[in-house]
Amino acid sequence: MSPGSWSPKMTAQGVLWILLAFLVWSKPGTASLPLVMDSVIQVLAELEQKAPVTEVSLTASARLLSAQDSGASNPLHHFLLETPSHKAAELDAHPLSPELQGLMKMVAQHEIRGGQEHGVVLAPDGSTVAVKPLLAGLEAGLQGRRVVNLPLDSQATPWDAEATPPGHRDASPEGTSADAGAASSDTEATLPNDKAKSPTTVDRILAVTLAADLGLTFLQPPQTQSLPGLGTEGCWDQLSDPQIFTLLDPKASMLTMAFLNGALDGALLGDYLSRIPEPRPPLSHLLSQYYGAGVAGDPGFRSNFRRQNGAALTSPSTLAQQVWGTLVLLQRLKPAHTQLQNVSQEQLAQVATYAAKEFTEAFLGCPAIHPRCRWEAAPYRGRPKPLQLPLGFLYVHHTYVPALPCTTFTGCSANMRSMQRFHQDTRGWDDIGYSFVVGSEGYVYEGRGWHWVGAHTLGHNSRGFGVAFVGNYTATLPTEAALRMVREVLPSCASRAGLLQPDYKLLGHRQLVATDCPGDALFGLLRTWPHFTETEN
Repeated sequence: MSPGSWSPKMTAQGVLWILLAFLVWSKPGTASLPLVMDSVIQVLAELEQKAPVTEVSLTASARLLSAQDSGASNPLHHFLLETPSHKAAELDAHPLSPELQGLMKMVAQHEIRGGQEHGVVLAPDGSTVAVKPLLAGLEAGLQGRRVVNLPLDSQATPWDAEATPPGHRDASPEGTSADAGAASSDTEATLPNDKAKSPTTVDRILAVTLAADLGLTFLQPPQTQSLPGLGTEGCWDQLSDPQIFTLLDPKASMLTMAFLNGALDGALLGDYLSRIPEPRPPLSHLLSQYYGAGVAGDPGFRSNFRRQNGAALTSPSTLAQQVWGTLVLLQRLKPAHTQLQNVSQEQLAQVATYAAKEFTEAFLGCPAIHPRCRWEAAPYRGRPKPLQLPLGFLYVHHTYVPALPCTTFTGCSANMRSMQRFHQDTRGWDDIGYSFVVGSEGYVYEGRGWHWVGAHTLGHNSRGFGVAFVGNYTATLPTEAALRMVREVLPSCASRAGLLQPDYKLLGHRQLVATDCPGDALFGLLRTWPHFTETEN
């Protein structure tokens, strides 16, 4: 097809498949564009303007299918994303500029090599996002109805056009809903147990974003409470022009923070696309809104609040059933996944239950914390003193200066650097004093963190964590989202991880030091919280 026959009107699904095709067939090279979400959105916008019409989008999807045969998860994608199974022709035109092709080659596959994570980009909210699970969720959502019947045996070959599994195409059991968050009776049951029946359906969106990788990662019996490497963060070489992302834990599993962010974003946006009527918005617009001010003008539906929205999207029992069903599907597809050979249904159910529990409690149930490198912290001066964990106290502060709440990653990061400079250069401290700082944009910022004594509550720094809200709360209160972070999410997660005692006590700074901190309005509210105590002893 020549450029002259391209149509200016392009379906979102066609654009996505061409984008996926370029992920595979772009010639190797180094991206000159920064590895940021805005660059991915730029690719989508250019494709929406220049990409060929449906015929070529189908060709692109078929080429994607044939090019990814070697990946362990590809049979699942081929089956659930319903790629064309006929042999595809070569694309005659490359609508992307060489610069954008180089960028997409850099984010083509999510993998970890030598302690570095590839296939990830920096989003405007400061989070790092894996591109592949994000795109998979978008494509699954664009296919509309969500519940897919599992093949009846292990002979299903998803790319065989002559052997399409029975009930594969958008099947939804009678009397069930395939709308957002509404799973079939198979997926709304209690957590799997010895008497539970093997799943017969899966939700295609959850399967291609979260369920498969959760199940395969947790397939080996866990030796500790939390799987090592779950949600591992990392640091970019630079934030102005990010190119290299190095993980903070070299033993990280594939379930890194970036992967979980991308997978959850894909699930949330796929869910949204599956529910809204045609015509759907261009994907470039959708991602610009989601990683910006909020989808369709809703500031609560954006990447800053992915964890809260993820908790509303699926429950532990629903996710456990989806993980189990996806593992069953991977057992039955050819080629069979090597990890799943000779694994019983009881074992799969146990893995699914544990995986769903860990994801729900250790990821969805914990705050999103930007590490020090993300806000470009200066080095610690001197030698940090370790805390003796778990601690028994949580001390609440307000920063007073800065006086205004911070509502963007850029603003909050600048506030963190300003406070650190003041604490180090003016006060003469080794580092920023607080253990953690809470912004009004949905994120917590790591100060001295969980393991090092802070300089926040004179005479009590070794006994508790010091958490500060950015702003002056003498007459006003922080946002409800920020309050909930300190009242519920942060302490609950810390207690689960053995960092904070379950019966911890919460105090305002003014109760221990001669100060007005954390402000009259905020302190009045603190006195109504469950763990508040009038005295430290």
